[in-house]
Amino acid sequence: MTLTPTRQPHDPALHWERVCALNDILPGLGVCALVGGEQVAVFHVAGQLFAVGNRDPFTGVGVISRGLTGSYTRAGETRLKVASPLLRHAFDLESGEYVGDPAVKLPTYPVRVQGGEVWIGSAV
Repeated sequence: MTLTPTRQPHDPALHWERVCALNDILPGLGVCALVGGEQVAVFHVAGQLFAVGNRDPFTGVGVISRGLTGSYTRAGETRLKVASPLLRHAFDLESGEYVGDPAVKLPTYPVRVQGGEVWIGSAV
């Protein structure tokens, strides 16, 4: 399997934390990790890794990592999303934007894989 992380920034101001082995995240599903004191939902979808905030902005509950993944079309482009398991609000996995209103967003985090381990970057 070829894995393409969505973002691999070279920002020296980032602090990287190991969250799990890549094999711990089943394709199409998510896991929750504590990164820099924040709950982060990490997804392995379509050969890519994504990391977004785990707290649903509509309910305040940490459930995004248990959401359903899929795709949607925006401006003629197919994009990946996760739907909250509670109210089914869908969020773009790359930008964190709520599909119904881009002003509502989940925070996003840079992701990288090193030696089969998943690392998430957070501000120092």
